[in-house]
Amino acid sequence: MKVVKVLENEKKEVESQETQTAQTNGYIRIRKFKFVMLIFVLVFATAGVTTFALAFGDDKPVKVAVNQRTEFNKLYDTYDQLKKNYYKDLNNDKLINGAINGMLDSLDDPYSDYMTKEEAAQFHESISSSFQGIGAEIQEKDGYIVVVSPIKGSPAEKIGLKPNDKILAVDGKSIRGMSANEAVLLIRGEKGSKVTLTIQKAGSSESTKITITRDDIPVNTVYSEMLENGVAKIQITSFSENTYNELLNGLKDMESKGMKSLILDLRQNPGGLLDQAIKISNLFVPEGKKIVQIEDKKGKREEFVAEDGKKINVPVAVIIDNGSASASEILAAAVKESAGIPLVGQKSFGKGTVQSATDFKDGSNMKITTAKWLTPDANWIHQKGIKPDYEVSLPKYADLPIINPDTKIEMSSISSDVKAAEEMLKALGYNPGKVDGFFDQDTEAAVKEFQKKNNLKETGVLQGETTLQLMNQLREDIVKNDTQVKKAISILKK
Repeated sequence: MKVVKVLENEKKEVESQETQTAQTNGYIRIRKFKFVMLIFVLVFATAGVTTFALAFGDDKPVKVAVNQRTEFNKLYDTYDQLKKNYYKDLNNDKLINGAINGMLDSLDDPYSDYMTKEEAAQFHESISSSFQGIGAEIQEKDGYIVVVSPIKGSPAEKIGLKPNDKILAVDGKSIRGMSANEAVLLIRGEKGSKVTLTIQKAGSSESTKITITRDDIPVNTVYSEMLENGVAKIQITSFSENTYNELLNGLKDMESKGMKSLILDLRQNPGGLLDQAIKISNLFVPEGKKIVQIEDKKGKREEFVAEDGKKINVPVAVIIDNGSASASEILAAAVKESAGIPLVGQKSFGKGTVQSATDFKDGSNMKITTAKWLTPDANWIHQKGIKPDYEVSLPKYADLPIINPDTKIEMSSISSDVKAAEEMLKALGYNPGKVDGFFDQDTEAAVKEFQKKNNLKETGVLQGETTLQLMNQLREDIVKNDTQVKKAISILKK
């Protein structure tokens, strides 16, 4: 307390001396606060006079030159004209989003798009957690929404959606011309809700409606199982944030069960995160060898080379098909060209570009193609795909079209659905008679036999649970008689 008082006394003494000095020099010294207030009043008054002069005087203010983007003048004029003259009130956000979408659409690049706040949230959700929907990767292609691949175990896979199937409508609403993100907002929905899709199978001119019940779609991306004679099979369904760690866990599990060789299954894998593909490739590619090359628009290349670390030292074969795209193709090309690992199956999808995503402050997102990727041997596989070393197709009945469970197929029916059902029954060991698309007595007898064997009501009519069971058993038979896996096993035995 004493110290404070002393300082206060000293302060008063200083102030007194300043006043005396000022009086001696012939002027009055003004306290700091009063001086600041005076300056403020003068500035305010000057601003008022200036404003009055500009408003009512003859002189006009001089325009200060600014660095304007003149290429946007037409865009601004269009916006102003719409806001002023359009016969309805317009939503500003919708206009701006439309302008951005227009710029990206003009690129004619199905992999570059703009996402609203809601669409962006679903995009991030799909690579980091579970979501609710039907579980199908889609893209826009030539004005159509096309299936890239269904997610393993999803409603889309169970109902029979395949790569290159076109989705023409959602709940009766045409989605022709929509972006993939717009279509996703219509297709996704809460678990337990239903959505009706109008599907045109790849290579067919006919369409059919199917109703799918939405479900939780967990983004588990690695599935492992031990086959015969120490052959482990690990399937990677996409490349998400945790795929590398999931794969390490799968490999550890297989090693504990006596893994002697490995089949890496990349079928129906639409790709995903580049860094995950590189980290996984590093498990198979020898240190110092190339994994992938990224080339920008100026032709400058960045090489990603395998590093030291955990390596898979057992014989490996990789299976691909026309649903293997993007990051799965990076992995397939890396192991083929830099590690000499054989590829089995069918030619891959052919996506050789890299996208980068930018989040805006309002939560929206823009994803654009920023580079192309090349294989270790500098091959660009875009729109070409990767040819396997051993080309093996699945049985023909694996490509049969979906039958809508809501459609009633009975005696005297004539349609492509009847023919598909006859082929399914025949593949499963039943005798539907002549496979001609006509539902006759032989077809009815085969349906009744199928229903009896599966504890279903023996109506002889193909509809509902009977149709679903028929398609499910066919899918199980395809897995059981997987010609591509069998070929991979025979290669590993050598």
